[in-house]
Amino acid sequence: MSTNPLRHALSRMGGRDPHEKHRTATPLELFFDLTFVIAFGVAGNQFAHAVAEAHFWPGLLAFSFAMFAVIWAWINFTWFASAYDTDDWVFRVVTMVQMVGVLILAMGIEPVFHSIIDGKHVDNFTMVLGYIVMRVALVFQWLRAARQDPERRETCLRYAKYVSIVQVGWVAVLLIDAGVLTTFLMAAPLFVLEMSVPGLAERKARTPWHAHHIAERYGLLAIIALGECLIGAIETLRAMVALHGWTLDTALVGFSGTGLAFAMWWIYFILPSGPALHLQRHRSWVFGYAHMPVFAGIAATGAGLHVAAYYIDHEASISAAAAVASIAIPIILFKVSLTTLYGFMLNPDRELLWSTVLVVIGLAASIAMAAAGASVPVCMLEMMLVLGLSIAYDERRGHKGRAAALRRLEAAAG
Repeated sequence: MSTNPLRHALSRMGGRDPHEKHRTATPLELFFDLTFVIAFGVAGNQFAHAVAEAHFWPGLLAFSFAMFAVIWAWINFTWFASAYDTDDWVFRVVTMVQMVGVLILAMGIEPVFHSIIDGKHVDNFTMVLGYIVMRVALVFQWLRAARQDPERRETCLRYAKYVSIVQVGWVAVLLIDAGVLTTFLMAAPLFVLEMSVPGLAERKARTPWHAHHIAERYGLLAIIALGECLIGAIETLRAMVALHGWTLDTALVGFSGTGLAFAMWWIYFILPSGPALHLQRHRSWVFGYAHMPVFAGIAATGAGLHVAAYYIDHEASISAAAAVASIAIPIILFKVSLTTLYGFMLNPDRELLWSTVLVVIGLAASIAMAAAGASVPVCMLEMMLVLGLSIAYDERRGHKGRAAALRRLEAAAG
């Protein structure tokens, strides 16, 4: 890290101190994350269009493909930067190249959706090209770290080697004009290989990532993804105001949409991620990977709120129950994924399990209500109230279990 904050001269990439005091996200990292706002937004909008037009399964396939590429690229950059951010001009310029890759990837998301829904072939050229740009820049960073950090040279070289090998596979996917099934049969092993790289690379020496910094970065991306929920809420509200003006239902939609996003924010930060990860560095894989369905669930909730807007605007070819399910099911995924992550990081907690059961039953009830004839605004209000009750339950009883779990971890750590 450069010792002169006013100048960004070339610095040695020797690895950051994993116990550095007051380590926080940098302005560059926050700027980098803004490109993912665009990627989340494009993927969410396309998923919402697909669901509203009753193309749920092709839309889900395309959404999953896009979410993996976006979230995995973000995860790789985040853990690398936590260990090796020098904030010199080379690091900044290479990060800009990665940002360009994200933007290229975002431009390719819409063609992927359209081609998968059409069912003839997968038009993934632009999206995979953007992913490759990001990965080539990351390989450059790993090679630089290998040259300047002798202690972890082999680890960094393994990262560069394995990431490069997987990119050869993505180039093959890029060049082969194949149908949907063939493309995903080729992509499936590449997904597995991508997620195997950190474990293969860090067999002997671990990179010096910072636990509290990682926890903050993941929290910030969750907030960014929740921004899509707020945009979806505004779209739903806009559709109602355009059709009916300001009514009681309009007020319910505005209040409920904002309340759902706020409740998900509250629920996400129930887990004391920083202390839990700091005391259990060996569970970094669980922390990193288990967040993928969490982020996808948040992004899909934003898409679901867009679907509700299409339904209210009479632009959807689905039922009210399907429109409500497009919001409820992603929130269930979000809640169940977080509870599972909590169980791995702090051991299973009975109170949190009861809270999760309450959310699953309550959100399933909202779908049943819509099927029985309840309006979408009323169902949204019910979902918000269910999340609010789960938060109230946790605030009253769950904090004791978390405090006890942290004390046990601290005692075990000596």
